[in-house]
Amino acid sequence: MLPKEIIKKIRRIEIKTSHMVSDVFAGQYHSVFKGRGIEFDEVREYQPGDEIRSIDWNVTARMGHPFVKKFVEERQLTVMLLMDASGSSFFGTKGQLKSELAAELCSVLAYSAIKNNDRVGLIIFSDRIEKFIPPRKGSRHVLRVIREVLFHKPQGIKTDIRCALDYLNNVTRKKTVSFLISDFFDCEFKKQLSITNKRHDLIAVTLTDPREKALPEKGIIRFEDAETREVFLVDAANMSLREAFAEKSAKILARREQVFKQAGVDVINIRTDAPYEKELIRFFRKREKKRKR
Repeated sequence: MLPKEIIKKIRRIEIKTSHMVSDVFAGQYHSVFKGRGIEFDEVREYQPGDEIRSIDWNVTARMGHPFVKKFVEERQLTVMLLMDASGSSFFGTKGQLKSELAAELCSVLAYSAIKNNDRVGLIIFSDRIEKFIPPRKGSRHVLRVIREVLFHKPQGIKTDIRCALDYLNNVTRKKTVSFLISDFFDCEFKKQLSITNKRHDLIAVTLTDPREKALPEKGIIRFEDAETREVFLVDAANMSLREAFAEKSAKILARREQVFKQAGVDVINIRTDAPYEKELIRFFRKREKKRKR
């Protein structure tokens, strides 16, 4: 049985994200993710204006007058959440840790899917697959997803995005809408992005802390690499060093964006020091415009 403080935290996240889905994202998710195909519904008598190509010739021959096949959109989708739980996710200098932000984003997306009667699955990964929850529907299932993203204790500390994407492709046969939530401190995953994006509707959700872009002007700072455990000191009062750090960070982020662009993957950029609602809404609106075109 879960401790009371954990149950309370799950409940807080549940209330916050479910209200956010109802109040902020109402209609946004549904208008963007409408299903990926059509399925047969029924046969009915031909009516003026029906397309000739929809005529069911077998039934028409038996009945002696025209009948047409009626199809409806396949409504149910499968949404997969891929959450990075590597060591660098437990970093945050403003607002909240990237791991906490990732958990909240997973909760919002899961509730959006469930309210739309879609199935939700979860893959937590580091340098290995940490946890897999098969896609299902229902509020109880969402609570299980929230519990895992909030309180799973990862065994690995490094990041292997290729491993996560390969696993997704192996455990899902049908096309999914997959959100890959990570800071993407990894390399050489472009090929897997392209392959996965052809099989699924893959969306990259990047998590960035402001201190990963620029150093504060504060003398000697002790750093520890969350994924290698390497410790080193940096003189942040040195302007040349700060400028070099900012330049290198900008190049890393630009290269990451180029990888997404070349792979044809849509991106949602989220910062730990800013509300994520605006970025999600911006993404939904952009997707809706693209869909209409």
